[in-house]
Amino acid sequence: MSAAGGAILRGMAVDGGFLDAPLPLAFAHRGGVVSARAAGLPENSAAAFAAAVAAGYRYVETDVHATADGVPVVFHDASLWRVAGVRGRLSRLRWADVRSLRVGGEPVVPRLADVLGAWPRVRFNVDVKSAAVVGPAVAAVRAAGAQRRVLWASFSDARLAAVRRLAGPGAVTSLGVRSVGRLRVAAVRGWRVRLPASVVAAQVPVSFFGVPVVGRRFVEYAHGLGLQVHVWTVDDRRSMEWLLDLGVDGIMTDRLDVLRDVLAGRGLWV
Repeated sequence: MSAAGGAILRGMAVDGGFLDAPLPLAFAHRGGVVSARAAGLPENSAAAFAAAVAAGYRYVETDVHATADGVPVVFHDASLWRVAGVRGRLSRLRWADVRSLRVGGEPVVPRLADVLGAWPRVRFNVDVKSAAVVGPAVAAVRAAGAQRRVLWASFSDARLAAVRRLAGPGAVTSLGVRSVGRLRVAAVRGWRVRLPASVVAAQVPVSFFGVPVVGRRFVEYAHGLGLQVHVWTVDDRRSMEWLLDLGVDGIMTDRLDVLRDVLAGRGLWV
């Protein structure tokens, strides 16, 4: 359905797909980075996802790269160093090279296929981190039968365009950085904007390099197009409360406990 046509209704089922849940949506960012770290778990690991699901989260934000042999894996950085303390770029290593890497006894580079299979009722917001992973990731989602519970995201408009071509008309996506910029300018100036039919959400930071993005006008404009507004990455209670008062439709957080408490205090944790 075309976002420009305003066909997506906030809070309503979207053909039984990704957005078919009561609002606002609570996303565990990389499984909840701060919460996972406090529990001694690596971010974006199967253990972090399991902890988020156990805490009641049904939406998980994650990232995908491709190994040298084309296996789509769940990991944020191009390099293994920050998370795993191992030198090397994922794109230059084979799956056999990284599958046994562990931090605190936990595997740190799961396959996308395994993550999708482990939680068949969880919806995954998948950030596509490289052009090389587009084809393998789309194939993995299709093989898992998970098309309707995946929303594709990326900073890159080009990568999202490639996803749309490969995944077909049933795929849903957010917007790349350039498209978000056009959306913000259109909101400020009252211009009309055309978006790809797959776009169901604007996933944005509160500000970008010091330039405010989220405000009442932006939220109302996006809603007028039928888009949801999901904001990342928000960890403090005051910002969460402000965003919910603005009417945003989802919040991505590293602090699973804080967002859950804020939503529960408003009677919105379900």
